[in-house]
Amino acid sequence: MVGVNRYTEAEPSPLTSGNDRILVVDPEVEQDQIASLQAWRESRDELGVQRALKALRAAAQAGENIMPASIAAAKAGVTTGEWADAMRAGYGEYRGPTGVGSAVSNAAEGLDEIRAEIAARARARGGQIRLLIGKPGLDGHSNGAEQIAVRARDCGMTVFYEGIRETPEAIVDRALAEKVHVIGLSILSGSHLPLVEEVMRRLADAGRDIPVIVGGIIPEPDAERLRARGVAGVYTPKDFDLNRLMRDIADLACGRPAAVAE
Repeated sequence: MVGVNRYTEAEPSPLTSGNDRILVVDPEVEQDQIASLQAWRESRDELGVQRALKALRAAAQAGENIMPASIAAAKAGVTTGEWADAMRAGYGEYRGPTGVGSAVSNAAEGLDEIRAEIAARARARGGQIRLLIGKPGLDGHSNGAEQIAVRARDCGMTVFYEGIRETPEAIVDRALAEKVHVIGLSILSGSHLPLVEEVMRRLADAGRDIPVIVGGIIPEPDAERLRARGVAGVYTPKDFDLNRLMRDIADLACGRPAAVAE
């Protein structure tokens, strides 16, 4: 059968054979970079920086050639992030299309049954289950997130998904605005700990207890840390049963503990 491996033995998996097999960036590296950036900002002429940024935003909003203003901004000491923020202020932010719009569930065995279950849950709670799928961080691997979004939509849930490279702030803001019942985060960059922790912190700061589930390449020690921080479920590539995941989401949306993946 195509796609079925006949062999039962394999090399040790880096996901199960110890943390030394997983690349982990020293947190001090990030702090050193932040300190360097802060020192750079403190040493420059802040008034000149603000004038340059104002001119850059004005050029963008007027539809002018932004290159002269960008060169002036660089000479004034404007950072890449500040330049990008000025571009967003002038042009808005483009969000590329996702693969969710016209897609349909593949290998949808049991879909009718799970759709009926979800509909019954929705009636019992007085409205459709509302799910937000978010991809925080910089990785561009969207296939898993989109499969889950499509299956949830085809099961009758209301799904919100804006594509790759969102900030934790944007994800939480959207979740609050749309009054979602569950947040699903997909992270394959290795930055799951800080990104999820920021999402959880922002939810706590907003006084909202929305269940959060996380999927990605997540070693078990990290999964334990995420669960200890309040994450309701952690899923890895071995958890490929989408119907089971839909039931877990429905359980969480209806106030019951999900069958948390181990």
